Amino acid sequence: MKTLRALVWISAIVSVGGFMRAADAAPAPGTPAASIAVDNGYLKLGFEQLASYNFTPPAFDPAAAPNAKPPTGEEQIPAGVKEWNGKKAVITGFMVPVKMEKGLVTEFLLMRNTMACCYGSVPNMNEWVIVKMKKGVAPLMDVPVQFYGELKVGAMFENGYMTGLYELEGEKMGEVQG
Repeated sequence: MKTLRALVWISAIVSVGGFMRAADAAPAPGTPAASIAVDNGYLKLGFEQLASYNFTPPAFDPAAAPNAKPPTGEEQIPAGVKEWNGKKAVITGFMVPVKMEKGLVTEFLLMRNTMACCYGSVPNMNEWVIVKMKKGVAPLMDVPVQFYGELKVGAMFENGYMTGLYELEGEKMGEVQG
């Protein structure tokens, strides 16, 4: 339930607040997988690629029929980004834990920067990745961390609320080089 609250809070602010901004020095939106660097079979994706396009989340409709499929906004996701779906990827970002078990983080948001926490700016929907680890990892906040796993691309919902565009089935954590 904490996961839902954290994601709903962020997505609600994004969709209601309208805080959309251009990606920082981004490559062409939706860079095809074939032109992305690869590290031991994993696409090396950064937020300059993940957030290389504008995404406006569809508004939540509380009056919608419970069985009706909500609008997804998937038409806004470039074809090149959709090509990453189901591929192995390594992504570097900042951890915001949302679920812990026995002192280890099993689910977290991997954020573009630390500005989304507490007093910072509201991130765009494509500036975070929901990471679900097969085995928990030690919490590391305020330092960049790298995670490897299988990437899912597309609108994700929980209890009728859009929670994100990216999910990584985390396999392992790596050291940030550089």
